[in-house]
Amino acid sequence: MSNTDKTDADVARSRTPEEIEADIEVQREQLAGTIDALSAKLDVKSKARAKAAEVRDRATTESGRPRPELVVAGVGVVTVVVLVVWWRRR
Repeated sequence: MSNTDKTDADVARSRTPEEIEADIEVQREQLAGTIDALSAKLDVKSKARAKAAEVRDRATTESGRPRPELVVAGVGVVTVVVLVVWWRRR
């Protein structure tokens, strides 16, 4: 055994049960926080819902209607697609 092992053992013996219990509680709280953080990172479904809500909020006005510039852009895209299809079939 090395000197550090004896020192660690001495420190462990000199602690009171209340101190040990307090350390255990701190470790539990840290572990719970780590688990919560990992769960949040791995929860793809809630991340997708949050991203969809963010996109929906950016694409609509305060009243919930589509933003006019996006409607115009959508109509433009549809018009271009229709014209390309029509042009190729001629």
